[in-house]
Amino acid sequence: MRISGNTILITGGGSGIGRALAEAFQSEDNQVIIAGRRKKQLDETVAANPGMKAAVLDIENGESLRGFAEKLKHDYPALNVVIHNAGIMRPESLQDGAIADAEAMIATNLLGPIRLTAALLPFLQAQPRPAIMTVSSGLAFVPMAMTPTYCATKAAIHSYTQSLRYQLRDTSVQVLELIPPYVQTELMGPRQANDPNAMPLEDFIAETMTILKTSPDAIEICVERVKPLRFAEASGGYDAFFKKFNNAMSAEAGR
Repeated sequence: MRISGNTILITGGGSGIGRALAEAFQSEDNQVIIAGRRKKQLDETVAANPGMKAAVLDIENGESLRGFAEKLKHDYPALNVVIHNAGIMRPESLQDGAIADAEAMIATNLLGPIRLTAALLPFLQAQPRPAIMTVSSGLAFVPMAMTPTYCATKAAIHSYTQSLRYQLRDTSVQVLELIPPYVQTELMGPRQANDPNAMPLEDFIAETMTILKTSPDAIEICVERVKPLRFAEASGGYDAFFKKFNNAMSAEAGR
C-alpha cells in the first residue's frame, strides 16, 4: 500500500483506532475522510485536524449505505483507499436469550464492511493504486468468551478478507487486514482506555505505520503484541492457551 498521495475513507474515524489512523495518514500527505454515526465526534476530529473531511454514516443501516457510497464517489472522485474500521463490542451472556446486541454487532462489524465494499468496489477498481483494508482483531483467532458475537464477526471478517483478496488477485486492488491487539481505546468503555494491560494507542499506531512503510506488500498488519493470538493455533497448545486466556479475562472482568 502506498503510504501517501491517497484519498482515504476511514469508517469509525471519529474516535479510537479510527481517529488515530486518520491523523497518522493525514500526516503522511493523504486526503482523509472520516465517517461515523456521531456527528459531534466527527466535527471535533475535523476541527482538530484542518483539511480532514467528514461524512455521517450509520453503517448498521444497510438501506443508507448505497446512497452514502454514491455521494462519496461524487464528492471525492479520487477516492482510492477504504479502511473498514467501524465496529462495536459488547459483552453477552448467551444463557439469557437476548440477541439485540448480537444483531447490532453483526450488522455493524460484518454486514457493514461487506455492503460498503460491494457498493464501492467497481469504482475503486477504476482508480490508481486502490486498496481495501479491513480491521479484524486478535480475538478473531482466540475468542474472548465474554464477547462471543464480537469475536465471531472478527473471525468472519478475517475469512471474508482472505476470499476478497483471492477474488481480486488479478486486479490492481490490494487487500490488507489490520489485526489489532487489546488497545487503550473506549471500545468497551473508559476502563479500557486506561487499562495498563492494553497497548497504548499511540504505540499501536506508530508500529502499524512503520509496518506499512517498511513492508508495502504485507497483507496482514500484525504488531508484535498481537502475534501470540494470531498464531496461537499454529504454535500448538491452542486449547490450553484458550483456557488460560479466558480465565485471565474472566478474572480481570470480575475485579
